[in-house]
Amino acid sequence: MAQTAVVTKEKQRKTSLLQILYKHGTLLAILAVITYFSMTIEQFFTYENFSDILRSISIVTLVAIGITFSLIVDGFDLSVGSTVSLSTIASAAALVLYRQEILVTLLVPILLGIAVGLLNSLLIVKLKLPDLLATLAVMYIINGIQLTYTKGFSIYNDMPLPEGGTAPGKFIPSFLFIGQGEWLGIPFSVLLMLFLVFVSHLFLTYTKPGRLFYMTGENREAARLSGIPVNRYRTYAYVISGLFAAIAGIVLASRIGTGQVSAGAPLLMDGVAAAFIGISVFGIGKPNVIGTMFGSILIGVLLNGLTMMNVPYYAQDIIKGGILVGALALSHIQKK
Repeated sequence: MAQTAVVTKEKQRKTSLLQILYKHGTLLAILAVITYFSMTIEQFFTYENFSDILRSISIVTLVAIGITFSLIVDGFDLSVGSTVSLSTIASAAALVLYRQEILVTLLVPILLGIAVGLLNSLLIVKLKLPDLLATLAVMYIINGIQLTYTKGFSIYNDMPLPEGGTAPGKFIPSFLFIGQGEWLGIPFSVLLMLFLVFVSHLFLTYTKPGRLFYMTGENREAARLSGIPVNRYRTYAYVISGLFAAIAGIVLASRIGTGQVSAGAPLLMDGVAAAFIGISVFGIGKPNVIGTMFGSILIGVLLNGLTMMNVPYYAQDIIKGGILVGALALSHIQKK
């Protein structure tokens, strides 16, 4: 009996340790990474560096929130990276090639992002194609569109035009403020990210439509039998995903001051990793925007430190892949 009690206590201790790791592992990892880089890199723990980290995190978080919405309805959106690129090009083209003001410059990429979401939902909800295959196809289509439009060239101030001369417009200060400006010493893009995370969290947690999103993803057939318009909410999820990717593209174009072709491609993997890491934050066990933000923070801090240590970008992908595998494995263990 005594031996059985000891074995039981040991199992309980291991289970408790695993639960602590599952609930707080991401936060502990963030603290550990910050501590390590602060001790090994002289310029890491500075205001300028943390400002750069927060700016990059804001873009990844916006992409990851869109992915989170698709995960909530038991879907997946692979087209977000191409949508970011399309939005970046659209913003730059509106300013530099067509001399538009801020309203049109913001409205055009947002409408394009919504259009991509509608295209995804048409293929997945109406034509019933698998979400991975449908969004993968859309990813290639959108990437081809932005490359065809630009002929593979970036859009920037005073760029030469094929017909001669230079581009008539330029990046205006009000647009550049979105990605480069500060308010009360805090980068504006970070304030925008925090606002959208807060609104999304309130919407998903405390509103009836938000709860219906989760019910749609947890058991689609049961939700349908309960009278929930599941196809409508799946459509909403992909539209929201395209919308957030478009906003991320606007912030990216504003931050770098150019419209770089395929600029959003690297953000797909970062956004996916952040969204899946977020599932395990605080032991929630389901996609949520607060966890997604902490996932973005972990990835952003880690990549910044590795870059300052001159780790090649291709080696960083190995680390990001390892983090994603770990997050998926931890989530699978918790479900079991």
